[in-house]
Amino acid sequence: MRSEGSALSLRRWWRSAGFAWAGFVYSYRVQANFRIEVWAGVVAVALAFLLRVPLSPILLCCTLVLSLELLNTALEAVVDLASPELHPLAKVAKDAAAGAVLVASVGALLVGAVVLGPPLLAWVGRWIA
Repeated sequence: MRSEGSALSLRRWWRSAGFAWAGFVYSYRVQANFRIEVWAGVVAVALAFLLRVPLSPILLCCTLVLSLELLNTALEAVVDLASPELHPLAKVAKDAAAGAVLVASVGALLVGAVVLGPPLLAWVGRWIA
């Protein structure tokens, strides 16, 4: 038998998940870089499946980049709300958050090159030869 507390807890979780999904959808609609990163992740995961390489490093990198991009979007919104006029510290906050996304993206590219590169080159080589 289900307790009232667990039903309330599940309802609260679904409501929170709805807010999180709204944030994801907003970022996808508004942020061009987020859309690019989502589709780059889809391509990377599809390649990992096709090439039968370990999926976990690819998923981890995709998750890291997308999570940081969502945080960057949130931080930009908060900074714009708190400081609608240009301010040097607002620029630092936005630039540092964007820098975190850049670092993660470069790392993801390197992981992708190491994990996907050799099997992809071998696959392309079979088609060319």
